[in-house]
Amino acid sequence: MNIKRAKTEIKNTLRAYLQKKEDGSYRIPAIRQRPILLIGPPGIGKTAIMEQVAAECGVGLVAYTITHHTRQSAVGLPFIEKKVYGGREYAVTEYTMSEIIAAVYEKIEQTGVREGILFIDEINCVSETLAPTMLQFLQCKTFGNQRVPEGWVIAAAGNPPEYNRSVREFDVVTLDRVKKMDIEADYEVWKEYAYRRRLHSAVISYLDIRRDDFYSIRATVEGKQFVTARGWEDLSEFLYACEELAIPVDEEVVKQYVANPQTAKSFAAYLELYRKYRADYDINALLSGNYGNFAAGKLKNAPFDERYSVLSLLLDRLSAEFREVWMEDAVVTRLYELLKRAKEELLRENAAADAPALLEEVFRAEEARREGQTLRPEDREAYRRALQYYSDWCRQARIDSIGEPQAVFQRLKECFERLNGLREERVKTVGEMLDHCFGFLADTFGEGQELVIFLTELSLSYYCMEFVNSYGNAIYEKYNRELLFQDRRKKLLNEIEQLGAEL
Repeated sequence: MNIKRAKTEIKNTLRAYLQKKEDGSYRIPAIRQRPILLIGPPGIGKTAIMEQVAAECGVGLVAYTITHHTRQSAVGLPFIEKKVYGGREYAVTEYTMSEIIAAVYEKIEQTGVREGILFIDEINCVSETLAPTMLQFLQCKTFGNQRVPEGWVIAAAGNPPEYNRSVREFDVVTLDRVKKMDIEADYEVWKEYAYRRRLHSAVISYLDIRRDDFYSIRATVEGKQFVTARGWEDLSEFLYACEELAIPVDEEVVKQYVANPQTAKSFAAYLELYRKYRADYDINALLSGNYGNFAAGKLKNAPFDERYSVLSLLLDRLSAEFREVWMEDAVVTRLYELLKRAKEELLRENAAADAPALLEEVFRAEEARREGQTLRPEDREAYRRALQYYSDWCRQARIDSIGEPQAVFQRLKECFERLNGLREERVKTVGEMLDHCFGFLADTFGEGQELVIFLTELSLSYYCMEFVNSYGNAIYEKYNRELLFQDRRKKLLNEIEQLGAEL
Protein backbone atom coordinates (compact mmCIF):
# COMPACT_ATOMS: atom_id res chain seq x y z
CA MET A 1 0.00 0.00 0.00
CA ASN A 2 1.08 3.62 -0.36
CA ILE A 3 1.89 5.88 2.58
CA LYS A 4 -1.45 7.70 2.37
CA ARG A 5 -3.43 4.47 2.76
CA ALA A 6 -1.09 3.43 5.58
CA LYS A 7 -1.83 6.71 7.38
CA THR A 8 -5.55 6.03 7.13
CA GLU A 9 -5.07 2.50 8.46
CA ILE A 10 -2.99 3.77 11.40
CA LYS A 11 -5.60 6.38 12.31
CA ASN A 12 -8.37 3.80 12.14
CA THR A 13 -6.33 1.40 14.28
CA LEU A 14 -5.67 4.13 16.83
CA ARG A 15 -9.37 4.99 17.03
CA ALA A 16 -10.30 1.33 17.47
CA TYR A 17 -7.65 0.66 20.13
CA LEU A 18 -8.58 3.77 22.14
CA GLN A 19 -12.33 3.16 21.98
CA LYS A 20 -13.76 2.67 25.46
CA LYS A 21 -16.73 0.79 26.91
CA GLU A 22 -19.25 2.36 29.26
CA ASP A 23 -17.20 1.34 32.30
CA GLY A 24 -14.18 3.26 30.99
CA SER A 25 -12.12 0.20 30.03
CA TYR A 26 -10.76 -0.19 26.51
CA ARG A 27 -13.02 -1.97 24.04
CA ILE A 28 -10.06 -4.02 22.78
CA PRO A 29 -7.91 -5.17 25.74
CA ALA A 30 -4.18 -4.43 25.55
CA ILE A 31 -3.31 -8.08 24.95
CA ARG A 32 -5.39 -8.01 21.72
CA GLN A 33 -4.03 -4.67 20.50
CA ARG A 34 -1.56 -5.80 17.91
CA PRO A 35 1.40 -3.42 17.44
CA ILE A 36 1.49 -1.68 14.06
CA LEU A 37 4.52 -2.73 12.00
CA LEU A 38 5.39 -0.71 8.89
CA ILE A 39 7.84 -2.35 6.52
CA GLY A 40 9.04 -0.31 3.58
CA PRO A 41 12.10 1.10 1.80
CA PRO A 42 14.04 3.91 3.51
CA GLY A 43 13.14 7.55 3.10
CA ILE A 44 9.46 7.26 2.07
CA GLY A 45 7.96 8.95 5.16
CA LYS A 46 7.22 6.20 7.69
CA THR A 47 8.29 8.39 10.61
CA ALA A 48 6.57 11.50 9.22
CA ILE A 49 3.14 9.88 9.11
CA MET A 50 3.40 8.92 12.78
CA GLU A 51 3.92 12.60 13.62
CA GLN A 52 0.96 13.54 11.42
CA VAL A 53 -1.33 10.91 12.95
CA ALA A 54 -0.47 11.95 16.51
CA ALA A 55 -1.08 15.63 15.69
CA GLU A 56 -4.35 15.01 13.87
CA CYS A 57 -5.70 12.61 16.51
CA GLY A 58 -4.63 14.77 19.46
CA VAL A 59 -2.55 12.11 21.20
CA GLY A 60 1.00 12.03 22.48
CA LEU A 61 3.98 10.70 20.55
CA VAL A 62 7.25 9.26 21.80
CA ALA A 63 9.59 8.23 18.98
CA TYR A 64 12.89 6.35 19.20
CA THR A 65 15.31 5.06 16.61
CA ILE A 66 16.22 1.85 18.36
CA THR A 67 19.55 1.35 16.58
CA HIS A 68 20.81 4.33 18.60
CA HIS A 69 20.22 2.44 21.86
CA THR A 70 21.92 -0.28 23.83
CA ARG A 71 20.20 -3.09 25.67
CA GLN A 72 20.76 -1.25 28.95
CA SER A 73 18.98 1.94 27.83
CA ALA A 74 16.06 -0.07 26.40
CA VAL A 75 15.66 -2.54 29.27
CA GLY A 76 17.17 -0.59 32.19
CA LEU A 77 20.25 -1.09 34.35
CA PRO A 78 20.43 -4.07 36.73
CA PHE A 79 20.69 -3.68 40.49
CA ILE A 80 20.57 -6.11 43.42
CA GLU A 81 17.45 -6.19 45.56
CA LYS A 82 17.03 -8.25 48.78
CA LYS A 83 13.88 -10.39 48.92
CA VAL A 84 12.61 -13.04 51.33
CA TYR A 85 11.24 -16.34 50.02
CA GLY A 86 10.17 -19.16 52.34
CA GLY A 87 11.73 -17.43 55.32
CA ARG A 88 15.12 -17.04 53.65
CA GLU A 89 16.64 -13.85 52.19
CA TYR A 90 17.88 -13.88 48.61
CA ALA A 91 19.73 -11.38 46.40
CA VAL A 92 17.56 -10.78 43.30
CA THR A 93 18.40 -8.86 40.15
CA GLU A 94 15.99 -6.02 39.41
CA TYR A 95 16.15 -3.35 36.72
CA THR A 96 15.82 0.40 36.71
CA MET A 97 13.04 1.78 34.53
CA SER A 98 13.67 1.56 30.80
CA GLU A 99 14.66 4.89 29.29
CA ILE A 100 11.97 4.39 26.66
CA ILE A 101 9.19 3.59 29.14
CA ALA A 102 10.34 6.52 31.30
CA ALA A 103 10.01 8.81 28.25
CA VAL A 104 6.36 7.79 27.89
CA TYR A 105 5.62 8.66 31.52
CA GLU A 106 7.48 11.96 31.14
CA LYS A 107 5.36 12.78 28.09
CA ILE A 108 2.20 12.10 30.09
CA GLU A 109 3.45 14.33 32.91
CA GLN A 110 4.44 17.09 30.51
CA THR A 111 1.23 17.20 28.47
CA GLY A 112 -1.46 15.67 30.68
CA VAL A 113 -2.42 13.51 27.66
CA ARG A 114 -2.66 9.93 28.85
CA GLU A 115 -2.97 8.27 25.43
CA GLY A 116 -0.51 8.19 22.59
CA ILE A 117 1.79 6.33 20.22
CA LEU A 118 5.11 4.76 21.17
CA PHE A 119 6.99 4.55 17.89
CA ILE A 120 10.17 2.52 17.46
CA ASP A 121 12.01 3.00 14.16
CA GLU A 122 14.45 0.56 12.52
CA ILE A 123 13.16 -2.18 14.80
CA ASN A 124 14.44 -5.02 12.62
CA CYS A 125 17.97 -3.59 12.34
CA VAL A 126 19.03 -3.91 15.99
CA SER A 127 22.15 -5.61 17.30
CA GLU A 128 22.18 -9.28 18.23
CA THR A 129 22.06 -8.46 21.96
CA LEU A 130 19.00 -6.23 21.55
CA ALA A 131 17.04 -8.43 19.13
CA PRO A 132 15.38 -10.60 21.84
CA THR A 133 14.29 -7.45 23.66
CA MET A 134 12.58 -6.16 20.51
CA LEU A 135 10.79 -9.45 19.99
CA GLN A 136 9.62 -9.36 23.60
CA PHE A 137 8.49 -5.77 23.08
CA LEU A 138 6.34 -6.66 20.05
CA GLN A 139 4.97 -9.85 21.56
CA CYS A 140 4.42 -8.79 25.19
CA LYS A 141 4.40 -4.95 25.00
CA THR A 142 7.14 -4.74 27.63
CA PHE A 143 10.72 -3.57 27.92
CA GLY A 144 12.40 -5.86 30.41
CA ASN A 145 9.93 -6.22 33.28
CA GLN A 146 8.13 -2.92 32.62
CA ARG A 147 4.93 -2.71 30.63
CA VAL A 148 4.02 0.05 28.18
CA PRO A 149 1.39 2.24 29.92
CA GLU A 150 -2.24 1.49 29.10
CA GLY A 151 -3.61 3.77 26.40
CA TRP A 152 -0.34 3.89 24.48
CA VAL A 153 -0.42 2.15 21.11
CA ILE A 154 2.78 0.53 19.90
CA ALA A 155 3.98 1.23 16.36
CA ALA A 156 7.25 0.22 14.75
CA ALA A 157 8.94 0.54 11.39
CA GLY A 158 11.66 -1.32 9.56
CA ASN A 159 13.25 -1.86 6.15
CA PRO A 160 12.97 -4.93 3.92
CA PRO A 161 16.16 -7.06 3.87
CA GLU A 162 17.03 -6.04 0.30
CA TYR A 163 17.69 -2.48 1.51
CA ASN A 164 19.70 -3.20 4.64
CA ARG A 165 22.14 -6.03 5.30
CA SER A 166 21.66 -5.78 9.06
CA VAL A 167 17.94 -6.56 8.85
CA ARG A 168 16.74 -9.48 10.98
CA GLU A 169 13.75 -11.42 9.73
CA PHE A 170 10.85 -11.75 12.18
CA ASP A 171 9.66 -15.25 12.94
CA VAL A 172 6.05 -16.39 12.46
CA VAL A 173 5.37 -16.16 16.20
CA THR A 174 6.15 -12.44 16.14
CA LEU A 175 4.43 -11.71 12.81
CA ASP A 176 1.29 -13.40 14.14
CA ARG A 177 1.14 -10.76 16.88
CA VAL A 178 1.46 -7.57 14.79
CA LYS A 179 -0.50 -5.60 12.19
CA LYS A 180 2.03 -5.66 9.36
CA MET A 181 1.72 -3.10 6.57
CA ASP A 182 4.00 -3.23 3.53
CA ILE A 183 4.62 0.31 2.23
CA GLU A 184 5.70 1.28 -1.28
CA ALA A 185 6.89 4.58 -2.74
CA ASP A 186 4.11 6.45 -4.55
CA TYR A 187 4.89 9.74 -6.30
CA GLU A 188 1.30 11.02 -6.52
CA VAL A 189 0.82 10.62 -2.77
CA TRP A 190 4.20 12.20 -2.03
CA LYS A 191 3.35 15.10 -4.35
CA GLU A 192 0.38 16.08 -2.18
CA TYR A 193 2.72 16.13 0.81
CA ALA A 194 5.30 18.10 -1.18
CA TYR A 195 2.77 20.81 -2.01
CA ARG A 196 1.67 21.05 1.61
CA ARG A 197 5.23 21.36 2.88
CA ARG A 198 5.97 23.72 -0.02
CA LEU A 199 8.96 21.84 -1.36
CA HIS A 200 10.98 23.67 -3.98
CA SER A 201 9.01 23.99 -7.22
CA ALA A 202 12.06 22.94 -9.28
CA VAL A 203 11.98 19.57 -7.54
CA ILE A 204 8.24 19.06 -8.06
CA SER A 205 8.20 20.18 -11.69
CA TYR A 206 11.26 18.06 -12.53
CA LEU A 207 9.69 14.95 -10.99
CA ASP A 208 6.42 15.62 -12.80
CA ILE A 209 8.36 15.39 -16.05
CA ARG A 210 10.70 12.56 -14.93
CA ARG A 211 8.61 10.47 -12.53
CA ASP A 212 10.87 7.44 -12.80
CA ASP A 213 13.53 9.52 -11.03
CA PHE A 214 11.43 9.91 -7.88
CA TYR A 215 12.55 6.78 -6.06
CA SER A 216 15.04 4.04 -6.90
CA ILE A 217 17.58 1.90 -5.08
CA ARG A 218 19.84 -0.43 -7.02
CA ALA A 219 23.20 -2.11 -6.69
CA THR A 220 25.86 -1.50 -9.33
CA VAL A 221 29.50 -2.48 -9.74
CA GLU A 222 30.34 0.96 -8.37
CA GLY A 223 28.18 0.49 -5.28
CA LYS A 224 24.63 1.39 -4.24
CA GLN A 225 22.89 4.09 -6.27
CA PHE A 226 19.73 5.48 -4.74
CA VAL A 227 17.21 8.31 -4.84
CA THR A 228 14.65 8.65 -2.04
CA ALA A 229 11.79 10.92 -1.07
CA ARG A 230 13.83 12.03 1.93
CA GLY A 231 16.69 13.00 -0.38
CA TRP A 232 14.43 15.18 -2.54
CA GLU A 233 12.96 16.90 0.52
CA ASP A 234 16.37 17.60 2.04
CA LEU A 235 17.65 18.90 -1.30
CA SER A 236 14.61 21.17 -1.49
CA GLU A 237 15.41 22.76 1.86
CA PHE A 238 19.03 23.24 0.81
CA LEU A 239 17.98 24.88 -2.46
CA TYR A 240 15.88 27.44 -0.59
CA ALA A 241 18.79 28.24 1.74
CA CYS A 242 21.26 28.57 -1.15
CA GLU A 243 18.94 30.90 -3.06
CA GLU A 244 18.67 33.21 -0.05
CA LEU A 245 22.46 33.25 0.31
CA ALA A 246 23.19 33.39 -3.46
CA ILE A 247 25.21 30.15 -3.20
CA PRO A 248 25.47 28.19 -6.49
CA VAL A 249 24.08 24.65 -6.66
CA ASP A 250 25.56 22.42 -9.36
CA GLU A 251 25.74 18.71 -10.17
CA GLU A 252 28.31 17.99 -7.45
CA VAL A 253 26.01 19.50 -4.81
CA VAL A 254 22.96 17.61 -6.10
CA LYS A 255 24.91 14.32 -5.86
CA GLN A 256 25.18 14.85 -2.12
CA TYR A 257 21.40 14.38 -1.88
CA VAL A 258 20.60 12.35 -5.00
CA ALA A 259 22.98 9.40 -4.95
CA ASN A 260 22.37 8.40 -8.54
CA PRO A 261 24.84 10.05 -10.97
CA GLN A 262 22.50 10.04 -13.94
CA THR A 263 19.55 11.50 -12.01
CA ALA A 264 21.78 14.08 -10.30
CA LYS A 265 23.16 15.20 -13.66
CA SER A 266 19.69 15.40 -15.18
CA PHE A 267 18.25 17.42 -12.30
CA ALA A 268 21.24 19.80 -12.20
CA ALA A 269 20.76 20.52 -15.92
CA TYR A 270 17.05 21.11 -15.38
CA LEU A 271 17.79 23.41 -12.44
CA GLU A 272 19.89 25.63 -14.70
CA LEU A 273 17.01 25.91 -17.17
CA TYR A 274 14.58 26.55 -14.34
CA ARG A 275 16.65 29.47 -13.11
CA LYS A 276 16.74 30.83 -16.65
CA TYR A 277 12.94 30.63 -16.96
CA ARG A 278 12.55 32.41 -13.63
CA ALA A 279 14.79 35.23 -14.88
CA ASP A 280 13.06 35.41 -18.30
CA TYR A 281 9.48 35.58 -17.02
CA ASP A 282 8.33 38.22 -14.55
CA ILE A 283 6.01 36.22 -12.28
CA ASN A 284 5.28 39.13 -9.96
CA ALA A 285 4.25 41.33 -12.89
CA LEU A 286 1.79 38.74 -14.15
CA LEU A 287 0.21 38.18 -10.73
CA SER A 288 -0.25 41.93 -10.33
CA GLY A 289 -2.15 42.02 -13.65
CA ASN A 290 0.66 43.38 -15.84
CA TYR A 291 0.86 40.82 -18.64
CA GLY A 292 2.93 43.10 -20.85
CA ASN A 293 6.17 42.29 -19.02
CA PHE A 294 5.59 38.55 -19.04
CA ALA A 295 6.77 37.62 -22.55
CA ALA A 296 3.45 35.95 -23.29
CA GLY A 297 4.17 35.50 -26.98
CA LYS A 298 7.44 33.76 -26.25
CA LEU A 299 5.77 31.42 -23.75
CA LYS A 300 2.96 30.48 -26.12
CA ASN A 301 5.45 29.19 -28.71
CA ALA A 302 7.93 27.69 -26.21
CA PRO A 303 8.63 23.94 -25.88
CA PHE A 304 6.38 22.02 -23.49
CA ASP A 305 9.02 21.67 -20.74
CA GLU A 306 9.46 25.46 -20.70
CA ARG A 307 5.72 26.09 -20.56
CA TYR A 308 5.37 23.49 -17.80
CA SER A 309 8.24 25.01 -15.81
CA VAL A 310 6.65 28.47 -15.99
CA LEU A 311 3.36 26.99 -14.81
CA SER A 312 5.29 25.55 -11.87
CA LEU A 313 6.76 28.97 -11.09
CA LEU A 314 3.26 30.45 -11.07
CA LEU A 315 1.95 27.65 -8.87
CA ASP A 316 4.86 28.03 -6.47
CA ARG A 317 4.32 31.77 -6.09
CA LEU A 318 0.59 31.32 -5.55
CA SER A 319 1.18 28.45 -3.13
CA ALA A 320 3.37 30.69 -1.00
CA GLU A 321 0.56 33.28 -0.88
CA PHE A 322 -2.11 30.67 -0.10
CA ARG A 323 0.02 29.27 2.69
CA GLU A 324 0.55 32.72 4.17
CA VAL A 325 -3.21 33.36 4.18
CA TRP A 326 -3.71 30.02 5.93
CA MET A 327 -0.97 30.91 8.41
CA GLU A 328 -2.46 34.32 9.16
CA ASP A 329 -5.90 32.73 9.65
CA ALA A 330 -4.39 30.26 12.11
CA VAL A 331 -2.48 33.01 13.93
CA VAL A 332 -5.59 35.21 14.26
CA THR A 333 -7.58 32.24 15.59
CA ARG A 334 -4.91 31.53 18.22
CA LEU A 335 -4.68 35.18 19.18
CA TYR A 336 -8.45 35.46 19.56
CA GLU A 337 -8.42 32.62 22.11
CA LEU A 338 -5.43 34.17 23.88
CA LEU A 339 -7.10 37.56 24.16
CA LYS A 340 -10.28 35.99 25.49
CA ARG A 341 -8.27 34.44 28.32
CA ALA A 342 -6.35 37.68 28.89
CA LYS A 343 -9.64 39.61 29.12
CA GLU A 344 -11.02 37.19 31.70
CA GLU A 345 -7.89 37.60 33.82
CA LEU A 346 -7.52 41.37 33.42
CA LEU A 347 -11.13 42.30 34.13
CA ARG A 348 -11.78 40.02 37.09
CA GLU A 349 -12.02 41.50 40.56
CA ASN A 350 -8.75 42.65 42.22
CA ALA A 351 -6.74 42.35 38.97
CA ALA A 352 -5.79 46.03 38.76
CA ALA A 353 -2.61 45.84 40.80
CA ASP A 354 -1.24 42.82 38.99
CA ALA A 355 -1.99 43.34 35.27
CA PRO A 356 1.58 42.68 34.01
CA ALA A 357 1.83 39.45 36.00
CA LEU A 358 -1.56 38.25 34.75
CA LEU A 359 -0.60 38.84 31.12
CA GLU A 360 2.67 36.99 31.67
CA GLU A 361 0.82 34.12 33.31
CA VAL A 362 -1.50 33.73 30.31
CA PHE A 363 1.56 33.75 28.01
CA ARG A 364 3.46 31.13 30.03
CA ALA A 365 0.44 28.85 30.29
CA GLU A 366 -0.12 28.97 26.54
CA GLU A 367 3.59 28.46 25.81
CA ALA A 368 3.62 25.36 28.03
CA ARG A 369 0.50 24.10 26.28
CA ARG A 370 2.15 24.52 22.89
CA GLU A 371 5.30 22.67 23.95
CA GLY A 372 3.27 19.80 25.33
CA GLN A 373 1.22 19.21 22.19
CA THR A 374 2.12 17.06 19.21
CA LEU A 375 1.72 19.55 16.36
CA ARG A 376 2.31 19.58 12.65
CA PRO A 377 5.17 21.93 11.65
CA GLU A 378 2.80 24.51 10.17
CA ASP A 379 0.62 24.50 13.31
CA ARG A 380 3.68 24.95 15.50
CA GLU A 381 4.78 27.90 13.36
CA ALA A 382 1.32 29.51 13.68
CA TYR A 383 1.43 28.99 17.45
CA ARG A 384 4.90 30.55 17.64
CA ARG A 385 3.82 33.61 15.66
CA ALA A 386 0.69 34.08 17.77
CA LEU A 387 2.66 33.98 21.00
CA GLN A 388 5.20 36.44 19.60
CA TYR A 389 2.46 38.90 18.62
CA TYR A 390 0.83 38.52 22.04
CA SER A 391 4.11 39.11 23.86
CA ASP A 392 4.90 42.23 21.80
CA TRP A 393 1.41 43.64 22.21
CA CYS A 394 1.40 43.06 25.97
CA ARG A 395 4.71 44.86 26.32
CA GLN A 396 3.46 47.87 24.35
CA ALA A 397 0.05 47.90 26.07
CA ARG A 398 1.65 48.06 29.51
CA ILE A 399 3.78 51.02 28.40
CA ASP A 400 0.85 52.89 26.80
CA SER A 401 -1.65 52.32 29.62
CA ILE A 402 0.65 52.37 32.68
CA GLY A 403 -0.76 48.97 33.66
CA GLU A 404 -4.47 49.87 34.09
CA PRO A 405 -6.35 46.63 33.19
CA GLN A 406 -9.19 48.11 31.11
CA ALA A 407 -6.78 50.27 29.12
CA VAL A 408 -4.36 47.36 28.68
CA PHE A 409 -7.09 45.19 27.17
CA GLN A 410 -8.26 48.02 24.92
CA ARG A 411 -4.72 48.33 23.50
CA LEU A 412 -4.58 44.57 22.94
CA LYS A 413 -7.94 44.70 21.16
CA GLU A 414 -6.77 47.53 18.90
CA CYS A 415 -3.63 45.57 17.95
CA PHE A 416 -5.76 42.51 17.14
CA GLU A 417 -8.16 44.50 14.97
CA ARG A 418 -5.25 46.08 13.09
CA LEU A 419 -3.72 42.65 12.38
CA ASN A 420 -7.07 41.23 11.30
CA GLY A 421 -7.51 44.15 8.91
CA LEU A 422 -4.15 43.39 7.30
CA ARG A 423 -5.18 39.74 6.97
CA GLU A 424 -8.38 40.73 5.15
CA GLU A 425 -6.39 42.90 2.76
CA ARG A 426 -4.08 39.96 1.98
CA VAL A 427 -7.06 37.70 1.28
CA LYS A 428 -8.35 40.23 -1.26
CA THR A 429 -4.91 40.64 -2.88
CA VAL A 430 -4.35 36.88 -3.20
CA GLY A 431 -7.79 36.40 -4.73
CA GLU A 432 -6.89 39.03 -7.34
CA MET A 433 -3.56 37.27 -8.03
CA LEU A 434 -5.43 34.04 -8.77
CA ASP A 435 -7.85 35.90 -11.08
CA HIS A 436 -4.94 37.51 -12.97
CA CYS A 437 -3.24 34.14 -13.39
CA PHE A 438 -6.37 32.48 -14.83
CA GLY A 439 -6.93 35.49 -17.09
CA PHE A 440 -3.42 35.34 -18.47
CA LEU A 441 -3.50 31.58 -19.12
CA ALA A 442 -6.87 31.81 -20.86
CA ASP A 443 -5.68 34.73 -23.03
CA THR A 444 -2.40 32.98 -23.92
CA PHE A 445 -3.44 29.33 -24.32
CA GLY A 446 -7.23 29.39 -24.46
CA GLU A 447 -8.82 26.41 -22.71
CA GLY A 448 -5.93 24.16 -23.70
CA GLN A 449 -3.85 21.64 -21.78
CA GLU A 450 -1.91 24.35 -19.94
CA LEU A 451 -5.05 25.61 -18.23
CA VAL A 452 -6.14 22.07 -17.39
CA ILE A 453 -2.69 21.27 -15.94
CA PHE A 454 -2.69 24.49 -13.92
CA LEU A 455 -6.16 23.81 -12.53
CA THR A 456 -5.33 20.19 -11.72
CA GLU A 457 -2.16 21.16 -9.86
CA LEU A 458 -4.00 23.88 -7.94
CA SER A 459 -6.53 21.29 -6.83
CA LEU A 460 -3.71 19.19 -5.36
CA SER A 461 -2.53 22.10 -3.20
CA TYR A 462 -3.83 21.86 0.36
CA TYR A 463 -3.47 25.59 0.97
CA CYS A 464 -5.16 26.50 -2.32
CA MET A 465 -8.16 24.36 -1.42
CA GLU A 466 -8.27 25.89 2.05
CA PHE A 467 -8.29 29.35 0.45
CA VAL A 468 -11.00 28.54 -2.10
CA ASN A 469 -13.18 26.74 0.45
CA SER A 470 -12.85 29.61 2.95
CA TYR A 471 -13.11 32.62 0.64
CA GLY A 472 -14.31 31.30 -2.71
CA ASN A 473 -13.05 32.21 -6.17
CA ALA A 474 -15.57 32.47 -8.98
CA ILE A 475 -13.05 31.94 -11.81
CA TYR A 476 -11.52 28.84 -10.18
CA GLU A 477 -14.97 27.37 -9.62
CA LYS A 478 -15.99 28.13 -13.21
CA TYR A 479 -12.98 26.42 -14.75
CA ASN A 480 -13.11 23.60 -12.25
CA ARG A 481 -16.63 22.77 -13.40
CA GLU A 482 -16.02 23.20 -17.11
CA LEU A 483 -12.46 22.06 -17.81
CA LEU A 484 -12.17 19.15 -15.42
CA PHE A 485 -15.57 17.88 -16.56
CA GLN A 486 -14.38 18.04 -20.18
CA ASP A 487 -11.15 16.27 -19.21
CA ARG A 488 -13.05 13.46 -17.46
CA ARG A 489 -15.42 13.20 -20.47
CA LYS A 490 -12.48 12.79 -22.87
CA LYS A 491 -10.96 10.07 -20.71
CA LEU A 492 -14.30 8.25 -20.53
CA LEU A 493 -14.74 8.43 -24.31
CA ASN A 494 -11.21 7.09 -24.81
CA GLU A 495 -11.93 4.19 -22.48
CA ILE A 496 -15.16 3.42 -24.39
CA GLU A 497 -13.27 3.51 -27.70
CA GLN A 498 -10.59 1.15 -26.35
CA LEU A 499 -13.29 -1.22 -25.06
CA GLY A 500 -14.97 -1.17 -28.45
CA ALA A 501 -11.68 -1.99 -30.18
CA GLU A 502 -11.12 -4.94 -27.83
CA LEU A 503 -14.61 -6.30 -28.50
